Amino acid sequence: MMGYKLKKIWTDRVLYLMLLPAAVFFTLFHLLPIYGMKLAFFDYRIIGEDVYVGMKYFKILFSTPVFSTVLANTLIISAMKLILIFPIPIIFALMLNEFHNGRFRKAIQVVSYLPHFLSWVVIAGIWFEFLSPSTGAVNELIKLFGFPARDFLTDKDTIRWVLVISEAWRSIGWDSIIFFAVILGVSPSLYEAAYADGANRWHILTRIVLPHLYVPMVTIFILNVGFIMNAGLDQVLNFTNVSVNSRIDIIDTYVYRVGLVNGEYSFATAANLFKSIIGVVLVLSTHFISKKLTSKGAW
Repeated sequence: MMGYKLKKIWTDRVLYLMLLPAAVFFTLFHLLPIYGMKLAFFDYRIIGEDVYVGMKYFKILFSTPVFSTVLANTLIISAMKLILIFPIPIIFALMLNEFHNGRFRKAIQVVSYLPHFLSWVVIAGIWFEFLSPSTGAVNELIKLFGFPARDFLTDKDTIRWVLVISEAWRSIGWDSIIFFAVILGVSPSLYEAAYADGANRWHILTRIVLPHLYVPMVTIFILNVGFIMNAGLDQVLNFTNVSVNSRIDIIDTYVYRVGLVNGEYSFATAANLFKSIIGVVLVLSTHFISKKLTSKGAW
């Protein structure tokens, strides 16, 4: 049995070598930092040994008034992104599949992938220009219809929608890759058999394409639920300002301020550990609920 496994690994050695950089990255930046989570239970000292304080920083965390605000903001922003953005890449992949002109389809794909490779600093600059109350394209269009200009980036009622829309713009192409690959992997014989039986485009979509997308949809949704406590540190840092900070101040920005700016490392670690535990619980819960209801899960 062991010999068979080793032979299989050797046969697929190129694939394992391709996996190696990702495995090293995951180990260095995701597995090894777990050891540092113990800092949440210790009073960190630069000189001398750290002192064990138990649940002290968690008690302080839950009794801090600002924590309830950043927790609520995190959940609201993440829920908006999850519910509103998740279907868009699926719809986009289905639309790409309807383009029969290969060159045009590839051009659309390239254009849609590009925003993913831009940093949030660049994206924020683009959206600042796009939504500028004086020269922005959106406000120029609004004024064209006789309405007054609006500063979307300093308006508490619109800033969360700006985060959601800019995230959708950045991720729609990249997130559609998996779904589009699944669609391309559907056997042509299924289409031919369906057309021979008199199926139309709607039947093809609902009886062939969507059932093939069901498993990746469930898996990705469950994984996305696990990241619901990550509302987007880089994005929020680049879009925040004094006027709207109370609406988009999230756990990650709170940890950034307290940990890196104020130097309260143990307190910041406690907040981050709380966020990680909630993420794990949500992934497991969503997985088991999905298994119970649909017999499909993340594994």
